[in-house]
Amino acid sequence: MTGKTASNILLIGALAFAALALPSQARAAELLMFESRSCIYCLRWDRDVGSIYDKTAEAKVLPLRRIDIDRQSASGVKLSEPVRYTPTFVVVDGGREIGRIEGFSSDDSFWGLLDRLAAKIQPEPNRI
Repeated sequence: MTGKTASNILLIGALAFAALALPSQARAAELLMFESRSCIYCLRWDRDVGSIYDKTAEAKVLPLRRIDIDRQSASGVKLSEPVRYTPTFVVVDGGREIGRIEGFSSDDSFWGLLDRLAAKIQPEPNRI
């Protein structure tokens, strides 16, 4: 292996690591769900919404990423304030919080609140 080839391999590896491991300000919009294993409302959301969420139009614009509430600093997102309750759903665009839904009472309420937050996302040509 030549020195140039080795350098290219190292550069590619470093770029891949940065893309996967480091928080990205250029990250597309997403829905963060801060949850806890002991949260009964998280379980209700899983049953009523979570089982279909990935199949919805909202999921195409706001893919779901789950985060344990005790690991919220690892989210790589600039939150407007710490998350205190589960479930809390945070709509993020470009690594920055757009808005949040605290708690879960019903699927109708969730979808209405999510649609309001999704309307705040800046449209991009490559988003559906």
